Amino acid sequence: MTKSVTKKLLVVGGAGYIGSHMVKLLAQAGYAVVVLDNLCTGFADAARFGTLVIGDLADPVVLERLFAEHDFAAVLHFAALSQVGESMQAPDRYYRNNVANTLNLLDTMRQHQVQHFIFSSTAAIFGEPESDKLTEDHPQRPINPYGRSKRMVEEILADYGKSFGLRSVALRYFNAAGADPAGELGERHDPESHLIPLILQAASGRRGHIAVFGNDYATRDGTCIRDYIHVWDLCQAHLLALQHLLNGGQSLALNLGNGQGFSVQEVIDGARRVTGRDIAVRHEPRRAGDPAILVADSTQARARLGWQPEYAELDVILQHAWAWEQKKGSRW
Repeated sequence: MTKSVTKKLLVVGGAGYIGSHMVKLLAQAGYAVVVLDNLCTGFADAARFGTLVIGDLADPVVLERLFAEHDFAAVLHFAALSQVGESMQAPDRYYRNNVANTLNLLDTMRQHQVQHFIFSSTAAIFGEPESDKLTEDHPQRPINPYGRSKRMVEEILADYGKSFGLRSVALRYFNAAGADPAGELGERHDPESHLIPLILQAASGRRGHIAVFGNDYATRDGTCIRDYIHVWDLCQAHLLALQHLLNGGQSLALNLGNGQGFSVQEVIDGARRVTGRDIAVRHEPRRAGDPAILVADSTQARARLGWQPEYAELDVILQHAWAWEQKKGSRW
C-alpha cells in the first residue's frame, strides 16, 4: 500500500488577518503550511498553525531559498497592502509591493515549476458600481492605486497562464469580517479601519464613538450598504479554489461575498443587539468615492467551486467578532 504524501503549501501574508485564518484551515485540512510574512501588519503568533519564515517578497534570496528547500504544490497570496486612502498618498509603495513583488513570487514559482496560485483580489478592481450587485463581467475601472494594482496582477495572471501554463484562481472579495469561530484568531489591524471592529471597539469602551459617514444615501435607512463575508467562509472558498486547481481545474476569477447587503446603521443596531451595550454614533459628511450600495453576485463562485457560506447571518459575524474583541482587545 502506497503511503500518501502530505502536500506542502506556501502562504505569503499568512500572519495577517485573512492569511492566518487560511493557514489554520489548511492545517486542519491536512496540508503542511509554510508562512512567509514580513510582519509589517501581521503577528508572528497568528501564524502558529504553520511554519513561519520572516522575510519579504522583495528579497529574491529568501524566495529562492524557500523554493529550493520545499516542494510546494501551490502558493496562496495574501501579502498585499490594502488601504485605499494610503494608496492615494503613496502609489509607489502599492505598485512596488502589490505588483512588482508579486512578479518576483511568480517568477520564482516558474523557475521551480510550481503551477498553482490562489490570489487574494478585491472588489476595488471594479471602481464605481453600475449596478447594486456586481457580477464578474462588470466593467473594471478602478479609481485608486490599490484597485489598479490588484487589476494589474489579475492581468498578469491571465498572461502567465497563456504563456507559461500557470493556473490560478483570483477571488475578489468585498468586506471580510468576523473572527475564527473557535476564538483563536481575529482582526488586529493597527490602526483599525474596518467598520465592524471599530463599532465593537466603541462597544467595549476602547473607542469613544463610531463615525458614520453620510446618512442621506438612497438606501433603506440613508446609510451605505455593504456585503460582509465571514472570514472563515472566505477561507473555505480559498480551500475549494485550491482543491479545484490541484484536481486539474482551469483558471478562474470569481467574486466572493454573501450576496446580501447590510447598511452601516443595521450593523450598528446588530452590534447593540449582540453586545447589549450602548454605542455612541457621530454623523460625519459623506466620504468621496463611497458608493451607496456595493454587494457581490457570487453565483459563479457557488456554481464553479460548490461554495456555500456557513456564517452568512450578520448577528453570527458580530458574535464571533465580539468574542474576539472581548478576549484580546484589552491586551493590544
